[in-house]
Amino acid sequence: MSTTRVLILGALLDGPMNGYGVRRRLEVIGADSWANVAFGSIYHGLGKMAGEGLLEVIEAGKGGKVVYGLTETGRAEFHRLLLLSWHDVKPIVDPFQVALTFMDRLEKQEILDALYDRIRQLRMSVDEVGRAVGAKQRYGAPRHVDENLRLNRAMLQAQLDWVEKAIGLVEADELP
Repeated sequence: MSTTRVLILGALLDGPMNGYGVRRRLEVIGADSWANVAFGSIYHGLGKMAGEGLLEVIEAGKGGKVVYGLTETGRAEFHRLLLLSWHDVKPIVDPFQVALTFMDRLEKQEILDALYDRIRQLRMSVDEVGRAVGAKQRYGAPRHVDENLRLNRAMLQAQLDWVEKAIGLVEADELP
């Protein structure tokens, strides 16, 4: 299942729009920070789904600007994928886990420097996401988007807690 596909179809539930409109809608709900969607793939996805009959071209304007709308088949596909998303539990793949796998290939100080830098970045991210809770609604996002932000913040906080403990283990030569 493609996250990008669900997001595009879901954005178009609000009404017909062009690729830029889809992108803006996804930014309003914060998808740019948690969905790992390459915004260039939106345009590709729109064209592909139109070819599959999930979308219809409502208007083809100057400069290649195309406005798309959902077909009934597209609405049904969105509903199917949405339900699948609720039930399909998958591991979260993070490049940090690759780094952990090979941490024994680094010097102790390199690991500590990286972990301290990661703490700095994680703290900034936790604070940033915390500030975003409630703020997205001012730009038209539904209030349940805040729950997505809270989940994201909790995952960042869990990693921050783990990294803080790992530093002690590395300093005590208990890790790696």
